[in-house]
Amino acid sequence: MDLSIPKKELEEIESAIQSDESVVGIDAKKTHVIIIHMLHQIQQKLDDLESRIEKLEK
Repeated sequence: MDLSIPKKELEEIESAIQSDESVVGIDAKKTHVIIIHMLHQIQQKLDDLESRIEKLEK
């Protein structure tokens, strides 16, 4: 499994979640919101694909 992320994309993600106020250097709340938002987008795409497959099977 290749988990490498292009440098530009990695830098964009790092700057989006970075926090100087946090002990660990990231804003945990913002990080979780981003993850949940992306999971929701993935779920929507899966639902759309399932719907399209069901229509094709009829």
